Amino acid sequence: MGSKVWKKYVLWFAHDLVDFRMAEISSLLSLLSLDMKWLQEPADHPFWIVQMHSDECVMKLAARSISLRGVVDLWGYSDNIEDLHQQLKTLDPACYQPYFQPHLSFKVEVETFSNHLSMDELIQKIESFDYLPVVGPVNLKSPDVKLWFMEYYGLEPNNIPEKPYFYYFGRWIIDGQRHLMKKFSLKTRKFIGNTSMDAQISVLMANQAKAKSGDLILDPFVGTGSLLVPAAHFGAYVIGTDIDFLTLHAQTRPSRITQKVRAPDESVRANLCQYGLENRYIDVIVADSSLPLWVHGFELDAIITDPPYGIREPTERVGSHKIPQITEEQAAKHIPSKIDYGHDHLYQDLLHFAARHLVLGGRLVTFVPFFRELYCEENLPKHPCLKLVANSEQVLSAYVSRRLLTYEKVSAVNTEIVERALEPSLDIFRVKYFNHCEESRQVRRKKNSGFRGHVNSDSNEKSSVASETSTI
Repeated sequence: MGSKVWKKYVLWFAHDLVDFRMAEISSLLSLLSLDMKWLQEPADHPFWIVQMHSDECVMKLAARSISLRGVVDLWGYSDNIEDLHQQLKTLDPACYQPYFQPHLSFKVEVETFSNHLSMDELIQKIESFDYLPVVGPVNLKSPDVKLWFMEYYGLEPNNIPEKPYFYYFGRWIIDGQRHLMKKFSLKTRKFIGNTSMDAQISVLMANQAKAKSGDLILDPFVGTGSLLVPAAHFGAYVIGTDIDFLTLHAQTRPSRITQKVRAPDESVRANLCQYGLENRYIDVIVADSSLPLWVHGFELDAIITDPPYGIREPTERVGSHKIPQITEEQAAKHIPSKIDYGHDHLYQDLLHFAARHLVLGGRLVTFVPFFRELYCEENLPKHPCLKLVANSEQVLSAYVSRRLLTYEKVSAVNTEIVERALEPSLDIFRVKYFNHCEESRQVRRKKNSGFRGHVNSDSNEKSSVASETSTI
């Protein structure tokens, strides 16, 4: 048998969460057993030129990716418009003949990145491709074939060059999964809390966990269950635990300003039912993640979680500095006392748990917060049985970010090395965060009182702190 043919494609990414693109695409290529070659090194710009074996391959990829706006069968690209036209005029007819048929309607979509064109300019550019041997009727609403022309003007809309940096032309194949952002939007979600994860990142996490049909996936800090929704959407059976009894039973104060009291049917299960995923929901359990309740041999395909950072939600575990005296009658309704759960111990317990209960090759996907100036790769949580396969930064403010870390279990637990798996490094985050907020408040008070001494004149200071407080 001959070797497989490679075809050129453009992966067009949405221009947000740029640092997450490679992690998601790499995870999906592994999950779907797809091969891909890079014709250009992946960069910050949203157009990646790649080679894959067939349209079916890129359709599988786009059918899972929320980072992709779409995929295009690339017929030509250049930094010179005359050269692009020459490429199209000499294009092998086998590339376009199947799509230029009398019974197939078409349209030409002209788009620009970081620029805006008038209607006359758009029409002029469409007419410049009149040499293409298209024979079918025009259909602007729902064409059988969409021809796509893109002019890329760079990433600075306030500094637009006279001419585009690149031109791309090809046949649009498939949209990405951006519609899931609207489908799973928190605005229409039945049950949410103060720190419910937004839809886009939830889907990204499920993809990096390689969630698939039949998997068993756990969120040990489940909250209102935002991370369970996309995992179930991709076919996994989902389960969660959380130490907060009131949150799991929807007895906390509503997070929506317009909502005065919780509805009687609010629950994590209601969220899954809202999207027709109740058959993938197992349960959520009130439990302390530092004291796992699972029996030896219990195995998970993935763990997807976003532990509390101690800013808007407390980091707690069961414990007390005094010995409680509980009668048998009190035991049924007793809620144990809680003490602070430091980040170092929290992530140490989380990685130990993942090493013990993930199947070989299973993944742990979790966020870790950092004060940006103190970030160092050496300070990331480590475990000898887990390999860090992805590390993506989401910037929250000029000072604070969080990193989405994806670990893969590469070996079974060896009790001799588990005890020295991690070293303290993360607890300083909350100290620095609150110190910074206090310093910023002092600076603002001095400014508001007419202070004219030497203070930080950063005009973004106030908005940065507000952003940190509302995001974390």
